[in-house]
Amino acid sequence: MADTKTTVKEAKVIEKTTVFEIIPRATEKSYAEQTKRTYVFAVPLFASKQAIAKAVSEEFKVTVESIRVLTRKGKKTRYSKGKHQYPGTTFRRDRKFAYITVKEGDKIPVFEEETPKEDQKEDKKAKKAEEKAAKKATKKGDK
Repeated sequence: MADTKTTVKEAKVIEKTTVFEIIPRATEKSYAEQTKRTYVFAVPLFASKQAIAKAVSEEFKVTVESIRVLTRKGKKTRYSKGKHQYPGTTFRRDRKFAYITVKEGDKIPVFEEETPKEDQKEDKKAKKAEEKAAKKATKKGDK
């Protein structure tokens, strides 16, 4: 019994000190949630709300107002080891998602597209004009 208590304590220490990866979810639902200042992330199963809030605020430099956490149980799947073996079932891994609402005015730039600057637009127009002029010159040279 002493072993299990130490492992639980060690797990709590690891949870507090571990920096984990937060992966943004790029789905239609997550883009719709952005209008409400809510962003969706896939997080590790062991992550607590406090740890998720700290990681998001440090990584994206935003103020977190609230967090909702969803744990989806893995689906049951069937498998077969061969023609004469009895088929079995197993489960896919569980997944955990965090719905994070940020302070008014804060945005997380991961979900936004970069808009081209005016200088880049002018450069593109100039390149197209040069290409057209080059094509006309080659057509006149062919005749």
